[in-house]
Amino acid sequence: MPRVVRTDLAIDAQQAVQLARQADEIPGVRSTIKQKEGVRVSTLKVDQQGADEVGKLPGTYITFEAPGLRKKDSGLQDQMIKEFANTFENFLDQEGVREDQRILVVGLGNWNVTPDAVGPMVVKNLLITNHLFELMPDLVQSGYRPVSAITPGVMGVTGLETSAIVYGIIQQTKPDVVIAIDALATRSLERVNTTIQVTDTGIQPGSGVGNKRKPLTKDALGIPVFAIGVPTVVDATTIAYDTLELLARHIQKEMKRVEDQQFHEQLFGLLGRLSNEEKRQLIQEVLAPLGHDLIVTPKEVDDYVEDIANIIANGLNIALHEIIAFDDLPSITH
Repeated sequence: MPRVVRTDLAIDAQQAVQLARQADEIPGVRSTIKQKEGVRVSTLKVDQQGADEVGKLPGTYITFEAPGLRKKDSGLQDQMIKEFANTFENFLDQEGVREDQRILVVGLGNWNVTPDAVGPMVVKNLLITNHLFELMPDLVQSGYRPVSAITPGVMGVTGLETSAIVYGIIQQTKPDVVIAIDALATRSLERVNTTIQVTDTGIQPGSGVGNKRKPLTKDALGIPVFAIGVPTVVDATTIAYDTLELLARHIQKEMKRVEDQQFHEQLFGLLGRLSNEEKRQLIQEVLAPLGHDLIVTPKEVDDYVEDIANIIANGLNIALHEIIAFDDLPSITH
């Protein structure tokens, strides 16, 4: 059986099933969407039946999309920070996370590989307060929360399972909640470096690129785990497939043809008769034996990753510390 095109995004999986079934609704999956000033926020509630349908764990998946981020629009970046901060704060409240609970932020990934450096970059810009609560609690203003952070690296560097490192830290420091941040893979070119996914299901480091490690979940660590991910890479199969689709649309536009299945068959012959998923699988079967089934990232990845890491860090600082507003980052001590 052909491999499934790599993706870590629940919204990718949902749309793939919808497309395959030619249906808007999937049993066991409830979806709500809101859009504000260029930012689209989609919330998926997946129960066990829905999990079997889309191949994702049961839970809540919130996806923030802003394609305009690639244009380095500062106004859109600010709007993304606000939407992310407000939504994530409400999400934690709904999940029963209290304002006095201790948070451990885990920045997953490899500093030396830019597409995989989202987690460490976010941690670099977080407001870390746990040590102040430990050493000088009387000086900490109200409205702050105890936040600690760790960048455990990757197994290729440390020789250790990330989950083992995190579990050891949890045993020693006793946080109440883990927030894990990682780079993801997507099956949509439009979502690369423009999308943030938040979920309460935890995370399995490296799953999107086939390097499956032990998961960071509530079952594995013993405390709630919330995952924040950014798709920074895409499968070569997706690029080839999207190129064919864009080519077809361009020719249709130039020829002023109405989009229909018959036109696809005339343009691509036998290939045009295949379903979208069959086309993906065929492309994958051609690329894989040649070693061309690559994981690809844009050439401007350095700027993109830094920008979206700053968005997440700023959003987390606002969401985790009640006293911090969007345009105000005061000193933590008097």
